Order: sequence, then C-alpha cells, then structure tokens
Amino acid sequence: MGRFTSGRRFAAVFTAATAAALVFAGPSTAAPAAPLAPQSVDWTDAVAKLKVAAAGNTEATAALNRLTVGPKQAAALKDVALPFQPFQVPAYSDVGAGGNSGQLYGSGVALDLDGFRFGFFGGKGTISPNQNGAVLSVIWYNLQSGANGTEILNQHNDIPVDTTIRSRVVNTGSGLIVAAVYGSAWHRWPVPVDDAHKDGFAYEKSNIFFPSLGSVLG
Repeated sequence: MGRFTSGRRFAAVFTAATAAALVFAGPSTAAPAAPLAPQSVDWTDAVAKLKVAAAGNTEATAALNRLTVGPKQAAALKDVALPFQPFQVPAYSDVGAGGNSGQLYGSGVALDLDGFRFGFFGGKGTISPNQNGAVLSVIWYNLQSGANGTEILNQHNDIPVDTTIRSRVVNTGSGLIVAAVYGSAWHRWPVPVDDAHKDGFAYEKSNIFFPSLGSVLG
C-alpha cells in the first residue's frame, strides 16, 4: 500500500494547521515549541494500550484489531512540533481520497492552536458541514500517566480554508500520547447545479477500514 512521504505529510499538515489557525480566533495558548526529538514508540504496545482504553467499545476494538495485524510505520516523528503533529500511519477508506491507489484516505493530526485538539484531514473534496449518518472518532492513551479517552471529531467551519474536522479541546495531560482515528466522514465537492445536485455539491461518505495511528506530544 502507498504511504505519505515525510515531506508530503509535513506539507499537508502545514496546510491544514495554517488553515485551522485562520479559523480559530484569538491568540494561541501555547508558546512556540522547538522541533521534537525523535520518539521511539513500540507500536505493538501502543495498540495494546489503546485496546485497554477501548474496553467495551466494540467499534474502536474492531478498528484497533485491524491495526494489530496491519503494517505499521516504525519511523519516529522528526522535526515536527505543535501546533501541528501528523500521525505517522495514514488511514485507508473504502473510497480513498479520489484518484489514488489502495484507498489512501488521509491522516489524523494533533493541533494546539486554541488548546489541544485531535483532528483529521484528507478524503475527496472537502469536509462536508453535514455529518449526519457518519461518526469520526479518535481514541487516545497517555503512555506516561495512563490517562485515556475517546472523542468525536465533529467541529468544522464551512469555509474553504478549514481543511480539518476536529475534536473539542481535550485535556490529555503532558507526555507521549498514542491515538487512532476510526469511523466515517462525509465529504463534498462542487458540481454543476441540476436536479440531482440542487445545492451545487456532490457528496460521498468514506468508511475507514484501516485507522490512522500516531504518537504525539501532549
């Protein structure tokens, strides 16, 4: 399966984070961060910890089981720091991002522009403002403290510069955090207005079959 290269991933996340910065009003609560030192993550242990957090959540457990048997990218997160940190392992969906091989879909991302949030960018076209019938979620685990949780990614502004869909502000605590994005999301793109597209948009729902997995510093 295809993967994002480091340069492409960095550029994509930079675009997403810059757009999000335009969306969020007011100053950032976080001081500028220096580039992160490479982080060594045992992905098998990380997924095992996420499964602990997913206890009783059948959808999250099923998604994490696919990560257990799927390929993992062991490369450390290098030269990237908040306010944007991409997940190292991208997501794959049934429809992909459009025009790519292997249904490469997009990536989770951590943002710290007005407080720490999880997000996602990717897919065909842009994020649809109406997510009825789709739920995109992130499950996370703090490897230092054991704090964990699940958040729904449902915050998005219907303007061209907003290329991400995000969680509320999350208190993960400081330390190395592993997280996985799973579920589904609606995307849309402009088309000529006709009887089938009265609002001038076509819509498509993406269902993730291989979650985006990442480690970030909280």
